[in-house]
Amino acid sequence: QVHVAESGGGLVQSGGSLRLSCVVSGSIFSIDAVGWHRQAPGKQRELVAAISRDGSTNYADSVKGRFSISRANAKNTVYLQMNSLKPEDTAVYYCHADGVITEAPTRVLDDYWGQGTQVTVSS
Repeated sequence: QVHVAESGGGLVQSGGSLRLSCVVSGSIFSIDAVGWHRQAPGKQRELVAAISRDGSTNYADSVKGRFSISRANAKNTVYLQMNSLKPEDTAVYYCHADGVITEAPTRVLDDYWGQGTQVTVSS
């Protein structure tokens, strides 16, 4: 069993900053990539940022230069540093662990989603 847990969401003023955390736990052998997605009311879920096993990153155009994704070396923890926040960043942010291989004996390859954390940016 793999569990993904996000934290760090909250209410912030426009121009402010938040740091989201994602912890992936369980009997995990490896993770190919971890990404942050967001979904605003009435909108489709969209990829915000992702980091691969080799450390490569990619970002949605709307957040380039403002958001930064990183990982902790000693833990299955990924951060999303969000700066210069705008009201249009308001959404539920979900962490997604992709290409997860569990340890023996299960040894399954799958992806897992967190429950989401609310980010609200006020003007």
